[in-house]
Amino acid sequence: MDIIISNANNQPIYEQIYVQIKTLIVSGKLKQGDLLPSIRSLAKDLRISVITTKRAYDELEKDGYTYSVAGKGSYVAEKNTEIIREANLREIEDHIRTICQLAAGCNLNTNDIIEMVKLISEEK
Repeated sequence: MDIIISNANNQPIYEQIYVQIKTLIVSGKLKQGDLLPSIRSLAKDLRISVITTKRAYDELEKDGYTYSVAGKGSYVAEKNTEIIREANLREIEDHIRTICQLAAGCNLNTNDIIEMVKLISEEK
């Protein structure tokens, strides 16, 4: 599993791990029942604290992306696509709120924002 930790990133390290593993699960690169690297193994590979890795794994389990079996490890949980969709929608709404606040400070209206979104989505 390729996880990249960036010290230049403002996100805490556990959150970087959480987001990258969550993305692998949601995208289907990690499938239901797949075994995640052990907490110790991942911490060693990333050269970070076991506590940091454990926090990321705990958050993944709390949010329903993984489950753990005592003495065996952490596994990818069955995907509930509706829950994942709702979580993504909440995140999009949060970003839109931030965009609207920034846009107001630049005197941009809704049409300006929509035009920017169209231009950016055409880049892909």
